[in-house]
Amino acid sequence: MAEPMDSPNVPDLSAGLSREEAIALRDSFEPEQQERISHTVAELLDLLGKTHTMAVLSAFAFAEGPLRFSDLETELDVAPNTLSTRLQELTETGLLDREAYDEVPPRVEYTPTEKARSLFPVFAHLHHWAIEHEL
Repeated sequence: MAEPMDSPNVPDLSAGLSREEAIALRDSFEPEQQERISHTVAELLDLLGKTHTMAVLSAFAFAEGPLRFSDLETELDVAPNTLSTRLQELTETGLLDREAYDEVPPRVEYTPTEKARSLFPVFAHLHHWAIEHEL
């Protein structure tokens, strides 16, 4: 069974962990839990490694509210079929909610779930890194 993130055994990760703290945290879990966590991380990295997934999630991380397909297409300059696939994958994995409105023309909005919002500090860290370490 997964240990809730608000459990006293799980530290507040909002400020990040040093390498040593991350190793100690990993080692504090039972082998079965370590395997489950590693599997979840691998699945997440596979998803995030797909073309434009990080850009889509980053757009939501900095958005003020729900986004429409056309908003993302314009902002990210992503091919419609690729964007459609990524939005479907992010919805299926529980990172985005999709709301279709019964209007003419049809309107569909996407909003990040709590699961996605918990990833948003990653984007802040990446932007901070980019400010300090331009490639």
